[in-house]
Amino acid sequence: MRIPTSTYRFQLSDDFDLFEATRRLPYLYELGVDWVYLSPLLASEPGSTHGYDVASHEHLDPSRGGEEGLAALSAEARRLGMGVLVDIVPNHVGVAEPAEDSWWWDVLRLGRDSEHAAAFDVDWAAGEGRIRIPVVGDDDQAEPGGPIANLRLVDSPDGPELVYHDHHYPVAPGTADDGADADTVHGRQHYELVNWHLADDELNYRRFFAVNTLAAVRVEDPEVFAQSHVEVRRWFTEGLVDGLRVDHPDGLRDPQRYLDDLAALTGGAYVLVEKILEPGEALPSSWATAGTTGYDALAVVDRVLTDPAGQAALDALEARLRGAPVDWAALVHGTKRQVADTILHSEVRRITREVRRVTDAASFADVEDAVAELLACFPVYRSYLPEGREHLDEAFALAREHRPDLGATLDVLLPVLSDPWLQPARRFQQTSGMVMAKGVEDCAFYRWSRLTSLNEVGGDPSIFALPVEELHARMWERQQDWPHAMVTLSTHDTKRGEDVRARITVLAEMPQAWEQALDRLLELVPLPDPGFGALLWQAVLGAWGSSPDDELRRRLHGYAEKAMREAGDRTTWTEPDEDYEAAVHAAVDAALDRAEVRQVVDDLVALVDAPARSNALAAKLLACTIPGVPDVYQGSELWEQSLVDPDNRRPVDYDHRAAVLAGTADDPAAAKLRVLRTALTLRRERPDLFTAYAPVPVEGPAADHAIAFDRGGAITVATRLPVGLAATGWAETTLALPPGRWRDLITDRPTDGRLADLLATHPVALLTRED
Repeated sequence: MRIPTSTYRFQLSDDFDLFEATRRLPYLYELGVDWVYLSPLLASEPGSTHGYDVASHEHLDPSRGGEEGLAALSAEARRLGMGVLVDIVPNHVGVAEPAEDSWWWDVLRLGRDSEHAAAFDVDWAAGEGRIRIPVVGDDDQAEPGGPIANLRLVDSPDGPELVYHDHHYPVAPGTADDGADADTVHGRQHYELVNWHLADDELNYRRFFAVNTLAAVRVEDPEVFAQSHVEVRRWFTEGLVDGLRVDHPDGLRDPQRYLDDLAALTGGAYVLVEKILEPGEALPSSWATAGTTGYDALAVVDRVLTDPAGQAALDALEARLRGAPVDWAALVHGTKRQVADTILHSEVRRITREVRRVTDAASFADVEDAVAELLACFPVYRSYLPEGREHLDEAFALAREHRPDLGATLDVLLPVLSDPWLQPARRFQQTSGMVMAKGVEDCAFYRWSRLTSLNEVGGDPSIFALPVEELHARMWERQQDWPHAMVTLSTHDTKRGEDVRARITVLAEMPQAWEQALDRLLELVPLPDPGFGALLWQAVLGAWGSSPDDELRRRLHGYAEKAMREAGDRTTWTEPDEDYEAAVHAAVDAALDRAEVRQVVDDLVALVDAPARSNALAAKLLACTIPGVPDVYQGSELWEQSLVDPDNRRPVDYDHRAAVLAGTADDPAAAKLRVLRTALTLRRERPDLFTAYAPVPVEGPAADHAIAFDRGGAITVATRLPVGLAATGWAETTLALPPGRWRDLITDRPTDGRLADLLATHPVALLTRED
């Protein structure tokens, strides 16, 4: 198996296709990158900007370069000695436009008689033999099952179709031959167009999370696996691709079996899984994977750079803004239960139906209530029974604490949900991760603003900081168990780019200055929810200065809308509170338009800028040199001040980056690019220097401000808590270097280990022996 020393992620689109990616490969090589890492390639929904809404498994998306583009990129990668890693999406397909997905179209047309019926996870009985499609607007149907306004029967080259507004649907053979009207024909189909609100409770097909237009695929069926991986198989048969990243494995019925099937198909290629691990949770060692995509490493890097001394002051500020201390566990339980009772209630009801087929010892209502409670109490994303049984037991114990009235029902459920051979247990495992993601990442993260650099995918915001000793312990274990897992700082899914977080992290070192600035901002621009105001102003701080004002305004308005609607406590996507949202948007405009507000932001940015740069370089060098395969998200070789998607998927100026790399252009983040190039090049050219992990002792008065470790001949040195360091300096603090003469590759200077000299130019260093 070929293993990368580093990767660089490209987000492909109509504007940045495989041919353009091919043109940029020489730049990546000069940057030190080993493999190029591509977003999904298969044909997706028209106009898709991300590729996760796959519409066909049989060919590549022509708008992103198609088969010819992949062949060109692979050939150029081979010329440069680079590998190719591709993101694949086995869990679901895009069905927003049914005609784009031939499998879905055929199932809608022929129902259970379709050759592709087994590909989709449909509860046909619940829909009385029909798939419920929640697209009907409130004004188009007076009552469920009644006539649908704007529904038409039209002729097409392939036969009659039903058209609802711009959506086209097939017509089953022989159901439109008698001159019947559109509503009558609709009543004869294998699908039923229903009111969009019914998605919460009455949907009968599994989705990706709560996205109605992403229908889940049953890759646990061997024939479905084979048909949905025809193109992936070709990539490896023809030597076009070297490795895969598997999107959302927790949605699959049996991730371990899927990975075994994938290993057989690829010949044991390098495979990563987008698995979110909770603190203390381990990736199953039985899985055929090199490891996760790196969110677990991101959480450790961010926290070792966070000052634990700031926690008490920031806790007090959050409590004052919210009116009471925030109980994170209680908040998460509440948001997860809300998700289980609303947008994912259809999944809860389906589990309940399956339980009732096994046992009728408890009523439907009680089982439904208890299943929702167990999902709210589940401590990790999911179990993989019999692995992870302890998580299920913990969920039952917590459910009994929260709801003692459900004790008898929980007694009924325990043997059912703990038996991996029973359908309810398998479906519960597929569902718990959905509830966690929607309840925590996409809701609770927006309701707690203590220090939002910690509100990141794969992290637990209640864990404020980690000591250096804990970093060393975890990295030693990582070297033993998962040395080839990915390490990341920014992705297409992170809530805040790495350098946004680097700025926000500084607030832990100066909580009083942050509190004073925030109080002044809330005085100048009062907000209905001061707690949300803290989250908003941290985002402004993190992104400030990263774009011209007109673009920054648009970006911040987009972030504000998404953040307050995802929080869901004052306004929502489906029922927006116009007055509340107007007040929040007014704060964004005030930051850019009102001199007194802008001055507060400018002053705060000036205060955090230097230590934030130190944090940013420290995080980048740590991510590039701790055990694992470092990934560079597109554009993050310079400052990465993106906010949540779609902001983090904006175009990247590669001409400028290439010029900075060549030394023909300057950039405020040129030092970051230099650090990155030095580290990636060393990893690619001298992988033998990165085969172990051992702490390097730091001695002296400022020892707590340094992180140092030896990877087997390459020594990383990084500054932490730079605000506190600025008050004392390094003084006589030194590294206890192993024997030999050592040189910092970033500055190309020798060192005796004295940090005042070694870190005089940059807050980081990468050492190798001169001999």
